[in-house]
Amino acid sequence: MRQNILFKAAIVLFIVIGWSCTVRDINRRISFDDDWLFTLGDDSVYSNPGYDDTAWRLLDLPHDWSIEGSFSEDNPSTPGGGALPGGIGWYRRSFIINEEAGRKQTYIEFDGVYRNSEVWINGHYLGKRPYGYSSFRYNITPYLNYGDINNTISVRVDNSEQPNSRWYSGSGIYRHVWLVTTDDIAVDHWGTFVTTPEITPGKAVVKVNTTIRKSRSGPASIKVVTSLLDER
Repeated sequence: MRQNILFKAAIVLFIVIGWSCTVRDINRRISFDDDWLFTLGDDSVYSNPGYDDTAWRLLDLPHDWSIEGSFSEDNPSTPGGGALPGGIGWYRRSFIINEEAGRKQTYIEFDGVYRNSEVWINGHYLGKRPYGYSSFRYNITPYLNYGDINNTISVRVDNSEQPNSRWYSGSGIYRHVWLVTTDDIAVDHWGTFVTTPEITPGKAVVKVNTTIRKSRSGPASIKVVTSLLDER
């Protein structure tokens, strides 16, 4: 049984002003921007990992399909939204992941998709992210193939409901994508929160709250280390 257990550690540090607080993480985060396939249009078969996408366009991210269209005041986005077309587009990317990664947790992380994106991995539905200005990620570990077997990510992007913005928004995976690998015990996504509840001319109090995610069952020894770096 897969378990996600969260631990929180609070550390209060008294430091001289002029120092900064940094929490070091051991996540492996690599760019996943290259070699995506793209098509305009919509069909549910596009999420099938066995679908033949060889006729799709090859491109690198970030990508905005609206800016590739023609300006017209008659486009549903209206001049206030950029006067460019919206619509629905799909992205797909195949990749291989080594056997060693099977002992870790793997996530697909999107910095921004406009808008209403839905994501599949190897035909398994991961979820929907409404709107399009926030980053998000999914844990793809349970659905991965390891070794020489391909994995396929499919992303449906729906910017057909127009107008939906007071300015030009673009359409598609318009920010970077990352493949993130962590140990079974790691700092959680957005898991570090730093505040300075007290600052005086002589000292500062820095409070660090760190959330640790434990992804598998069984006992574990956890040590949280916070480092202070002098940037002077």
